[in-house]
Amino acid sequence: MEKIIYEVSRWAIPGLIFFILLYGSLRRVKVYECFVKGAKEGFGLAVRIIPFLVAMMMAVSIFRQAGVIGLIERSCGDFFSFIHLPPDILPLAIMRPLSGGAALGITAELINTHGADSYLGRLASTMQGSTDTTFFILAVYFGSVGISKYRYSLGVGLLADVISFAASVYIVSKVFG
Repeated sequence: MEKIIYEVSRWAIPGLIFFILLYGSLRRVKVYECFVKGAKEGFGLAVRIIPFLVAMMMAVSIFRQAGVIGLIERSCGDFFSFIHLPPDILPLAIMRPLSGGAALGITAELINTHGADSYLGRLASTMQGSTDTTFFILAVYFGSVGISKYRYSLGVGLLADVISFAASVYIVSKVFG
């Protein structure tokens, strides 16, 4: 059974591509020309996104280098201790809405320091997987398509992040605690 699943999964993507090419050909669609047109549009989109991406990466770098995370960590550390949450997870909670790469680095550091099977490692992994980069999405994706009124999107995105962090803490403490 395992071998059958392996073979099916091995051929799934090539099979899907073949099916799309066959279906397009049967419908008399110029598949290659459509592909080239889509690739050209995708490249144009990438060029439009780059300035917003560079600006967001610069803002995150300034935020980290200025020591803002340390300041927030020192001011919120007592609250985290009060709710029995390790203060070591605070940098991840702060950075995750800003930058996926920086949050992944913090998660990797926590796992390397405390271990993948530790409470903190599992909590960091769960938080990393259940939240999104709210500010990054607003800056890069909304900016590239010209959306300038994103007040409600920001509120909903941050609320979703807070709920995801709280759910992560609850689930990890109940399942692994």
